[in-house]
Amino acid sequence: MNITTFAKRLCLLVPLIVTPAAWAVEMMPSPPQLAAKSYVLMDASSGNVLVENNGDQRLPPASLTKLMTAYIATLEIRRGQIGENDPVTVSENAWRTGGSRMFIKVGTQVSVSDLLHGIIIQSGNDASVALSEHIAGSEDAFADMMNKTAGDLGMSNSHFMNPTGLPNPEHYSSAHDMSLLARAIIHEDPTHYAIYSQKEFFWNGIKQPNRNLLLWRDKTVDGLKTGHTDEAGYCMVSSAVRDGMRLIAVVFGTNSEAARAAETQKLLTYGFRFFETQTFYQKGTELAQAPVWKGTTNQVKAGLADDLTMTLPKGQLKKLAASMTMNPQLMAPIAKGDVIGKVEVKLDDKVVHSADLIALEPVEEGGIFRRVWDSIRLFFYGLFN
Repeated sequence: MNITTFAKRLCLLVPLIVTPAAWAVEMMPSPPQLAAKSYVLMDASSGNVLVENNGDQRLPPASLTKLMTAYIATLEIRRGQIGENDPVTVSENAWRTGGSRMFIKVGTQVSVSDLLHGIIIQSGNDASVALSEHIAGSEDAFADMMNKTAGDLGMSNSHFMNPTGLPNPEHYSSAHDMSLLARAIIHEDPTHYAIYSQKEFFWNGIKQPNRNLLLWRDKTVDGLKTGHTDEAGYCMVSSAVRDGMRLIAVVFGTNSEAARAAETQKLLTYGFRFFETQTFYQKGTELAQAPVWKGTTNQVKAGLADDLTMTLPKGQLKKLAASMTMNPQLMAPIAKGDVIGKVEVKLDDKVVHSADLIALEPVEEGGIFRRVWDSIRLFFYGLFN
């Protein structure tokens, strides 16, 4: 496929991640103004933030903290460091932890799986402490793991002091950071993510409901977690899927359980009504072939390092135009993953997305005859071009 043909196809097919400032949208209402301290609406596929207000403000996250606790637990399970059926002995420290509880008893043994359900569904502070002690030995050591993981995920406005979210002046997060964490939970471990949609959990003779009211009101909602303290107010991280599009909504600091559900619903409704997301190409897909000089072969396959995903206001796809350029005179050797060109996508003559084209395969340096011959060809190529 030559560059011209590829560019024509790209005009119709290539997806992108567009920043809100780049959109010229006609007849699109302003986002809803929520009764919350901060909020973010994110597309789960692209990671594009569609709506935000004070999204990076550092605030107490209350039990939204347990999203990180559960995320680390599932990471440890996938790494083989702990097992679903491992018995966890409940310490007195875990048993005495106040706030919302799973009602585990000191000295008894509870499986990792049951504790994980108690954390996610029942928001058990006792379960969170018990599992953190099992994983790291102490709450303080587990908090170090939480902060390291937050850094790995790009959660630059988060710092954790405990696995529960109980108040501490140095314990904070942000709506944007929580959306990043939710996205990781959703994409990395679909099996354990299914727990977040369960409406109730029965343990120790007590059945407790999931506090996410949207699980009962909106069948497209399948997670994630609520939180509340006097300091934090009522908070929630939710996710929903409609017509193959998944959104993540985060609200901090509403004034009631009903308000956090209602404000979250406003965000989700707005996002699904006015935006669309589609993935056309996956990373590693061959998009074109570029000429190579002085190599064992005279072409190299070109593609992209990440999925090409588009999130934009409905109706904007037809306004896109795209082009592709290859780096001039590519010389062997070329390693797999080397940048060899660029794709640019424009909306109304403004570049709204660019991505590096990379080599999908290595090209070794050719023999002496091939190198000399290509040197001669390049000399005359330079004279006439």
